[in-house]
Amino acid sequence: MLNRAVTSDSSQLIPLDPETPAHGSPKPLFGLDAAALSAHLAELGEPAFRGRQLAHALYSQWLDDLDAITTLPKSLRRRLRDRGFAIDRPRIVQVFHSADGTERYLIQCQTRNPAQLPDMVETVWMPDGDGGEAGEECDAGESNGSPVPSFRPLSAEGAGGPGPRPARLRNTQSSAHVSQEESPVRQSKTWDRATVCVSSQAGCAVNCQFCLTARLGLPAAAGNLNAGEIAGQVVSVLTRHGVQVGRDRVNLVFMGMGEPFLNYANFMAGVRLLVRETGLSPQRMTVSTSGIVPGIEQFALEPPDLRPRLAISLNAPNNQVRSAIMPINRKWPIESVIAAARRIPLRPRERITFEYVLLAGVTDRPEHARQVARLVRRSGLPAKLNLIAWNPGPGIPYAMPAPEAVAAFQAALAGEEIPVFLRQPRGRDIYAACGQLKRTIGNELTTA
Repeated sequence: MLNRAVTSDSSQLIPLDPETPAHGSPKPLFGLDAAALSAHLAELGEPAFRGRQLAHALYSQWLDDLDAITTLPKSLRRRLRDRGFAIDRPRIVQVFHSADGTERYLIQCQTRNPAQLPDMVETVWMPDGDGGEAGEECDAGESNGSPVPSFRPLSAEGAGGPGPRPARLRNTQSSAHVSQEESPVRQSKTWDRATVCVSSQAGCAVNCQFCLTARLGLPAAAGNLNAGEIAGQVVSVLTRHGVQVGRDRVNLVFMGMGEPFLNYANFMAGVRLLVRETGLSPQRMTVSTSGIVPGIEQFALEPPDLRPRLAISLNAPNNQVRSAIMPINRKWPIESVIAAARRIPLRPRERITFEYVLLAGVTDRPEHARQVARLVRRSGLPAKLNLIAWNPGPGIPYAMPAPEAVAAFQAALAGEEIPVFLRQPRGRDIYAACGQLKRTIGNELTTA
């Protein structure tokens, strides 16, 4: 499938060519799987097991310095450097702390050419999640009667209710520069579970009218993150928090900056790294799409042991409203999106998630709830609905729904026997909540 992006008026699609490192840039090792690493080392006359050792160091030990990989001989590490190789894992360079414990990170993609693309993307850490995973079997710790850990065990070979009231947006002076070399924060762990929100593009071209990220747009030739930049966000955040494989309960949601299915090949390559090399379970991953039908159709062909769960950003009760707030609907209306989703061979007890943003007076009326209930029922899909009270941003011409409107909407859906859950707003005070990611820094963190 050709990676494509939606233009500002969503009337046509333009191709997005894969970006390449700038001339003279290091050759990144992070982002290559064990087979590719072994192939590079074979060119140096090294046996295949050296590639597996290197993959283990990158994706299991989370080392980010060649000199720290003591399983490789010093002479080999020197030859790799002489050939221009470096680990080059994306690194956290700035942290914004929310009053609710959420952290938003500016992450530097070191292989980027700043002349082509801003080298910062955003990732969010939410201790205890935001409720979006509620209603999923694996969230209850069971799937087919067996526990589902946050991580899959690696082979021996490989080892070689409404939420809180929204916080007032404010200038956050508690942000800090964070080095990848600093010790993890495990000693101060206060969470039992966590969710990491991951970006797939450095901006977004879908142009949803209620989303702050849409204001960034997307560079026409270099907006896609590559597999290492996608997986590297996850590894950098897990490293910061000292997450322990096989012990800690962590969910990944590919709902950050960008539309994953407009960067499909790189997105799934990143997922494969996280599943096969790092050992994360795809049943602890969810990818959200605005409704890119070719991407959903390709997603349906992925093997179940690699495929994350699917969330569809519905956000409106009908095509008329959805086209007004999500121009992508003019190309792929609700009916075609649902038809594509029906092609996915779901795992036992797996559900499709419909995400629904409540905009005051636009999508939060009682009649909208009734229309949504009919839509979900008629889809024939095993589904649940996640409600999101709109998160504000400067210059966005919408208003937050009243708490009583949110409660009434949720009650109406529950009365129609639709499984419905309310996602808590996490990190609104630091522009970390859903739809707020725009690389906001410093004095831009002002009251909206």
